[in-house]
Amino acid sequence: MNTNPLSALTGVHPRPKLKSRTYKMPGLRADRLATLYLFHPLCRLLRSGRAGIPILMYHSISGIDESAKHPYYRIATASRVFEEQLKLLYHRDYKAVSPSDAVRLAQEPGRNAEKLVVITFDDGYQDFYTHAFPILSQYGFSATVFLPTAYIGDTTRGLNGAACLTWSQVRELRGAGVDFGSHTITHRQLNTLNIEDVRHELRYSKETIEEKLGYPVKSFAYPYAFPETDHDFTQRLREILDQTGYENGVSTIIGIAHPSNDRFFMKRLPVNSCDDLPFFRAKLEGAYDWLHAFQYASKLTGKTQSTLSS
Repeated sequence: MNTNPLSALTGVHPRPKLKSRTYKMPGLRADRLATLYLFHPLCRLLRSGRAGIPILMYHSISGIDESAKHPYYRIATASRVFEEQLKLLYHRDYKAVSPSDAVRLAQEPGRNAEKLVVITFDDGYQDFYTHAFPILSQYGFSATVFLPTAYIGDTTRGLNGAACLTWSQVRELRGAGVDFGSHTITHRQLNTLNIEDVRHELRYSKETIEEKLGYPVKSFAYPYAFPETDHDFTQRLREILDQTGYENGVSTIIGIAHPSNDRFFMKRLPVNSCDDLPFFRAKLEGAYDWLHAFQYASKLTGKTQSTLSS
C-alpha cells in the first residue's frame, strides 16, 4: 500500500468486478438468520426501506481479533471485508453523501430514484487514514469521521488501546474531501454527566475542530448506546445541540434513517467484519430495522450492553 494514502489515488479507475466471497461466520446468528430469511424477503415484497437513507456506522478498519465478543458488538472491520462492501455499493450505484446532505435530500420529493448512503466512522482511529481512506478513494466514496477531540493531538494519542488520528492527518483528509464531526471531547457516556458537563463536551469539541480545520462543524455522533428511552435527557440533549450550533446528529439506534426521524438522533446500521455481502445488502435495504424493537426493549429493562458502539 502507498505510504501516503492521499496520493496516487486520483484519476479514472477501471470498474472493479464484484466477486462473490464466502466469509466464515462465527457460529449461527439469530439476527442474521431472521434478517436474511424473513425480513429481507418481506422488505422486497413490500418495497419498504426505499424512502430512507442507510447510514453505515464503522469504527476501525483493521485486522483486530474481537472473537471474544458476540458479532453484534464488534467494532473492527477487516480491510478486505470493507473493500467488498464498498464494491457492492459501487456496483449497485449508491452515492455517498454527508449527514447534512442526507437530512436535506431525504425531504426532497422524488428522491427514491437515487440510491444514497452515508458512510460514518466513530472514534477517529488512525487506521481510517492508513486503511479506510485509500479504499474509499478507489471507489470514489466520501465519508464522515466523528472525532473525540481529547484523543486527537499534534502527536499520536490512543483510545481503547488503538492509535487515533493526528491533527495534521485530519487536515490532510479534510483537504481530500473527508467530512468531520464531533464525538464529544472525552468520549464519555453523556447521560451519566451533569447537564453543564454535557454542554461543555458538545460546545468545546465543536469549537476545537472548527479552530483546527477552519470550517463549521454541523454533525454530532453520540458515544455508546443511545439512551432513547430517557426522554427527559434526550430532550435536554436536543436543546443543547441546537443551541450549540449543530444541525444534525447520528445515534446508535438501529435502522435506516427516514425523514420522520429526529435530525439530531438519526438511526444507523452497525457494520463490522461479520457482515458478509448478503447480510450487508439486507441491512442496506431495510431488513435489519426489525431489531430496533428488541434494542428498545432491552434499554427499557436496563440490559443494554453499553459498549455496543464505543
